[in-house]
Amino acid sequence: MTKPPSADADRVPDESDAVEGLSIQATSRLLQVPAPTIRSWERRYGVPRASRSSGGHRRYLPAELSVTRQMRDEIARGRRAADAAAVVKAAAESPSVHQPLIDDFLQAVWRLEPRSIDALLEHANEQLGLDTAVSDILLPAMRQIGHWWESGKCDVVHEHVATEASRAWLNRVLYLGPSPWRTETVLLACGPRDFHTLGLESMGVLLASRGWPCRMLGARTPAQALASAVRGTGAAAVIVVSHLAVGRRSAVDALRAAQPSGAALFYAGNAFLPPRSRSGVPGTYLDVDLPKAAELITKALTARYRADHPG
Repeated sequence: MTKPPSADADRVPDESDAVEGLSIQATSRLLQVPAPTIRSWERRYGVPRASRSSGGHRRYLPAELSVTRQMRDEIARGRRAADAAAVVKAAAESPSVHQPLIDDFLQAVWRLEPRSIDALLEHANEQLGLDTAVSDILLPAMRQIGHWWESGKCDVVHEHVATEASRAWLNRVLYLGPSPWRTETVLLACGPRDFHTLGLESMGVLLASRGWPCRMLGARTPAQALASAVRGTGAAAVIVVSHLAVGRRSAVDALRAAQPSGAALFYAGNAFLPPRSRSGVPGTYLDVDLPKAAELITKALTARYRADHPG
């Protein structure tokens, strides 16, 4: 086994890779950003500042890949490039106060120790609260593992151990927590072409902690199956998540299939990050902040209930 990551969450386990870095062509393929665009960002905004090989060629180390990815995502959210660069630089200058816990999570993953992952998440829940444990520790750590995996810096077993340990902890929080005290059901589903459910499961746990009965329909939920589930449960709300650009259209079709039920519709995921991708989509867009999204849903459903039950 190669050397585990250091306390820096953007370091990778393979030191030779960290020294050599990725070429701009490899970085472009990995992040789906044209190489000329990456060069333009560096020249105009100083983001990222690529290292150089002995021959003078750009080499993107893990930290620089992370910065480039953040730049891409901020622009996808609708920011101008100059504003996105300012946001990325500010984030680099003010690291998360929870970074030590994220680092501990990553170290436990690298050692393939699910019990340590579970203990860390439970400690964070007890000391910082559920919203923070999920949105500021669990999900950022899982994103980092995803970045490692897609760039070939860790094995799929690390991603699997992290996912299964996190899912087990979320399920324990869900089923050992208080019973729902609200009457309206919320359905949560991935788009018909989306596989990854951990973020959706996290949202379900945060909504359950606010009293909402949730039904997790899981990965690759067909549009008609979603519509049938809405009718069968009389759900008050539906959340559809799609992270794949190629899955956006089928996710929108799923929302439209649920529309005749009258349920409140919400959607989220990377497929909807660019503002133009939300044009004509039925329902309310949920941004990347899960606690805020849970609060938005709670307020919307509470207002709707009061309107339907005056007095």
